[in-house]
Amino acid sequence: ADDEIILFERETKEFWTKLKSIYGTEQINQTSVLRDSCKESIKAFSEKWSKKLKEGDLMINKIQEYNNEIVQQNQRISENQEHLTEIKSKLNQEEEENKDLTVSIQELKEELMKKKEIITSKNEAAKERVERLCKSRVLFEEWLGLKICRIHNEQLQFIFRHIDHKDPDKPYVFTLSINDQGDYEVTSCTPPLDCIAEFQLKVRETNNFSAFIANIRKAFTALSCK
Repeated sequence: ADDEIILFERETKEFWTKLKSIYGTEQINQTSVLRDSCKESIKAFSEKWSKKLKEGDLMINKIQEYNNEIVQQNQRISENQEHLTEIKSKLNQEEEENKDLTVSIQELKEELMKKKEIITSKNEAAKERVERLCKSRVLFEEWLGLKICRIHNEQLQFIFRHIDHKDPDKPYVFTLSINDQGDYEVTSCTPPLDCIAEFQLKVRETNNFSAFIANIRKAFTALSCK
């Protein structure tokens, strides 16, 4: 083995000796310089592309991060759109409910206005009747010995005297009002008369108030004779 190594070294020296004799030392040196320059260029090129590759990897990572962020943003946008759709649907539903409620309120207002007009009309009619009764007070007092007084809740109290010959000052009293339907209604009678409901019904049918008062006085007179 040592002989072979010695032989290899000898042949290598002989090869370089022949190569130098053929190309010369200067060309060999130029070749070495060119080889070294080429190595440096390759090294610089390798380092440059290695840096580019690293930058490319960083860029790819950034792009991947951006893509992931875009996917997340798209997901959030999709969720927000669904939420907005739900909110819009609820708002539309509430708007329809508000419209229905507004219509109902308007109908109630109109109904209340009609009822108010009816009540006002009935109240005016009742007041007119009471006023007519009050204006007839003097006539009733002179002809029938009757006193009419206005008491609480727009009621009229009728007080008859000079019915009982034994006790001319003894009062015979009934109270009259106008109910919500605009009809006459006897709310009290002292002493009580069995026929008062009949008289009340008749005056509602005929609206003959004078006959109603006269019939009650006759009933009180008949009761005093018993």
